[in-house]
Amino acid sequence: MAIRGVIPSNLKRSTVFVFVGLLTILQLCLAAPSSELVLLKVDRRIDLTSHIVRVVTSLKVENTGLGTTSEVLLAFPPDQIENLAYLKAAALEGKGKNKVSIPLKVSPSQSEDAPGGIVLFSISLARALKKGESVTIEVLSVLTHSVKPFPEEISQAQTQLVLYRDSAYFLSPYLVKVQTATIKTPSPRIESYSKVDPTKLVDTELKYGPYENLAAFSFSPFIVHFEDNQPFAVVKELVREIEISHWGNVQITENYHLFHGGARIKGGFSRIEYQARPNARGASSFKSLVARLPPRAHSVYYRDEIGNISTSHFRADSRKPELEIEPRYPMFGGWQATFTIGYGLPLQDFLFQAADGRRYLNISFASSFNDVVIDKLIVKVALPEGSKDPYASVPFSADQHREIKYSYLDTIGRNVVVLSKKNVVPEHNVFFQVYYKFSTISMLAEPLMLVTGFFCFFLACILYSHADFSISKSSVSYLAKLQREEVQDAIQRLQNVMNLRLTVSEKLETSLRDLARTGDVQACKAVRKAADATLKDTAKELKSILDILQSSPQASHILPKVEELVHKEKEKQDKLLLKHTVVVDSYDKKLPSKEIDSRIASHEQKLIVLKQEVDELLQAVDEI
Repeated sequence: MAIRGVIPSNLKRSTVFVFVGLLTILQLCLAAPSSELVLLKVDRRIDLTSHIVRVVTSLKVENTGLGTTSEVLLAFPPDQIENLAYLKAAALEGKGKNKVSIPLKVSPSQSEDAPGGIVLFSISLARALKKGESVTIEVLSVLTHSVKPFPEEISQAQTQLVLYRDSAYFLSPYLVKVQTATIKTPSPRIESYSKVDPTKLVDTELKYGPYENLAAFSFSPFIVHFEDNQPFAVVKELVREIEISHWGNVQITENYHLFHGGARIKGGFSRIEYQARPNARGASSFKSLVARLPPRAHSVYYRDEIGNISTSHFRADSRKPELEIEPRYPMFGGWQATFTIGYGLPLQDFLFQAADGRRYLNISFASSFNDVVIDKLIVKVALPEGSKDPYASVPFSADQHREIKYSYLDTIGRNVVVLSKKNVVPEHNVFFQVYYKFSTISMLAEPLMLVTGFFCFFLACILYSHADFSISKSSVSYLAKLQREEVQDAIQRLQNVMNLRLTVSEKLETSLRDLARTGDVQACKAVRKAADATLKDTAKELKSILDILQSSPQASHILPKVEELVHKEKEKQDKLLLKHTVVVDSYDKKLPSKEIDSRIASHEQKLIVLKQEVDELLQAVDEI
């Protein structure tokens, strides 16, 4: 086997191990029984333009035996079986524009004739193939994790190189008359490739063959080492929650654990260099993904553990809405990110009623992102409360079980159909159905629950407002409560009376100042007359308040302060009235100002002291 270019030594060692294993397989193949079927022509087209490998194989099968046959076997080596995500076959009939593709059932074969761990699949033909008849079958196989980064670590400035291994010969349990294999790479930069003559490289296409008259289970390995900077977007786990509300909405919530499956970045990451030259300093990274959402998607959001991520763009097209998301940082090899997207869908577009009366949801299975490999997908379909006998119909194999979920206003819980599948590719994003029984009357359960709840709440409020929860009026605690209330009322009255008497004092002081300014004795006497009347009335009120406090045991802690306050305030009023009388008499006698000031000087000093004491007592009563 000739090699174009230079392959590293560690790659050569791995190739030797592959050869040893394959030689063992070939030795076992010598004992494989011959078949009545012959592959007249095999044409393989291997698409490596994405990290998801898609192989389209066209088989022209002829029955050379005496009997009829209704199945064709496909063979896959053990290393491809681990990464085989999707397998589909169809029979091609007609020519040109009249060519028709008829889907064929593909299932694992129970045959034990395959040697060396080779796994066989059986294609069931639409009609049995008689002697001498032929049929053309087109097979699509999708492989994941088959394109390996090499080297496994690169710097930020390096481009990504990858390896792909396969066989130049089509592995088959039948004799192959003529076959070719064409490999399409994303870049014309092919570092090296194996030569299995005839081999031809033109730009981004590498062609092996044609090869003729190859025995059953023939195998000739090749390796292609090329540049591939396409996004290696891998979702380690996707939990997709679909919640049905018969009030008109289907809510979708998708939780992603995203991983870049390409060559790991080594050394430091420079955001400055990346922003200055993203194509040169981050060629192997990707910074955005595009999700093609179902028609009429609305209320779209995109967030992670921190909160809402504003670096997203939603193109609101009623037929083909698209959501472009950007993680908080560019994704390099080995880097991970977790995020959630969600959106709502109109119920009438996805929920239908079957002929037997069952309701069924018809919705897509996998992620809306293109060219994303999902290592583990979990789809949870939460049905409305009251639904019965749910089951899912999926066009491929998937694990299925049920669980119960409780949401707002639920009483018995909602049935949840849980589907799980590993190694999911975009080809799995087809419609599946979830069937269940549901009575329209069950929709009234939540409104009736709300009405009953509000009715009970308002009824309880009415009963509470009319109920008497007071303690017996003959109990000690009740009497103590009444006494406390009486004391509080008396203290409030006391404060009001004191404020009134203080106002009277301020009016008397003001009248004296006006007398000194205008000399109007009659106006000052009028103020004095009104003050005497007010003080007389408030004195009676103070006596009533003191009687109440003196008779109540609850006022024992405040009574001394109140009595002292009343006494000091009365003494202050007496001094003020005496001062007022002296000043008015002096003005009647037309005495000089200096003599008037000398007559009231002693009264002024006493009033200042009494005012301060009264203020302190008022503050003490307020605090108590």
